[in-house]
Amino acid sequence: MATFELHNFGCRASQADGAALKSQLLQAGLGEGGGADNTDVAVLNTCTVTAAADAEVRQVIRRIHRQNPQCRILVTGCYAQRAPEEIARLEGVSWVVGNSHKHLVADLLREGMEEARCQRSGVAPGLVQIGEVGSQTSAEVRVAEIGAEFHFAPVFPDDRTRPTLKVQDGCNARCSFCIIPAVRGRSRSLPPAEAIQEVQRLERQGYKEIVLSGINLGSYGRDMGRGIDFLGLLERILSETSIPRVRISSTEPMDVGPPLIRLMASDVRLAQHFHVPLQSGCDRILRRMNRRYWAAQYAERILAIREQIPQCGIGADVMVGFPGETDADHAASVKFIQSLPFTYLHIFPFSARPGTSAAAERDQVNGQLSRRRSQEIRAVIRSKRQAFLAAQVGRTLSALTLDETQEGGRVALSSNYLKIALPASPIVPNTLVDVRVGRAHEGLLYGCEAFAVQSLHEGSSFESLHIGRA
Repeated sequence: MATFELHNFGCRASQADGAALKSQLLQAGLGEGGGADNTDVAVLNTCTVTAAADAEVRQVIRRIHRQNPQCRILVTGCYAQRAPEEIARLEGVSWVVGNSHKHLVADLLREGMEEARCQRSGVAPGLVQIGEVGSQTSAEVRVAEIGAEFHFAPVFPDDRTRPTLKVQDGCNARCSFCIIPAVRGRSRSLPPAEAIQEVQRLERQGYKEIVLSGINLGSYGRDMGRGIDFLGLLERILSETSIPRVRISSTEPMDVGPPLIRLMASDVRLAQHFHVPLQSGCDRILRRMNRRYWAAQYAERILAIREQIPQCGIGADVMVGFPGETDADHAASVKFIQSLPFTYLHIFPFSARPGTSAAAERDQVNGQLSRRRSQEIRAVIRSKRQAFLAAQVGRTLSALTLDETQEGGRVALSSNYLKIALPASPIVPNTLVDVRVGRAHEGLLYGCEAFAVQSLHEGSSFESLHIGRA
């Protein structure tokens, strides 16, 4: 049996793609290897959102080839879709498979293994011509324009306690810095009935929390005609399934409207957690980014969340060093961030992506200045997060136990997206618990008492089992 090793990079939606890939490979008859140094095939499911993401993939390819020259490397995902020629020329790469053909990876590997057997029998391999005329590589390249079909694969949890269900792919927005629409295609959605069936299947398997993900999750259903949208999907999941907890991944600001906020505030089964990309708190930079909101509109959404869900976890993506960003623009962004109740931020410097309009701007910001601006924002969010953690002390939080331990106790993730170290106990992962928080220290909450919860359904009894007291 041929063996494979899977390497996943990038966002939650990409991680879901990777889990589906693993399922396909296992079903195709390949076995999991014990590491890249002794496996037949390494499959890299890549990200290309920044230059650093590309560099990490190239570094892993070189390391695998150095440690195991006989290993054949297949590179798929967003980087493969964007720059197949660049990847194909790397030593050790046998296949480059874009997002357009990712659903065929298992078939391509089967064909490739058969071809390898032919080569060992004396049949010469063919060369696949790619890129400019005259450029050749021994790597097979499968990349085409992204089609309109949503390629759904059942969720393969891959030992996770919180499986991700990707219900949407692609993006119709045209942010000036973003390469994702070019490598993911236009927005397309998983039909609601199929999404419901998948949630029901995961529920039968015993999972207590699922994460709904997509590239532009709030645009769910807009490709399907009138009457289908993300809010409607959520309402159907809550009414037609009994999954105890549903968490929403990143949602664009203008898709976080009053109905969605009210639904989260009113239903205990929805995790009290919003991640709403900001990018900049300066209107001038937002316009240059081609973002579809003003800072005041963004603030209105965030403040509405905090008003209706006071202990909600609220996160955002923030970009620093966008072309043309002045000290005054950065100061405006910092002031804006200080004014809002964020509990965490993902902060990253602008990275010029080939083919985007922002990459062609002349007034690029010095990298050292971008790093300094990142540090300023990190200092702001550090104090905000510490205050939010301190505010949880003495409260009882609903949480799900993870496959992670800290100081002998199980770690759980709260509804509002905080990690809690539980009192030492034999509790297993994938258990819903109510935890009374005793203290906060170095970014982690510590529970002083915890109870296993058997039900989260509205109107039903909460059968509790005491599992530990510090």
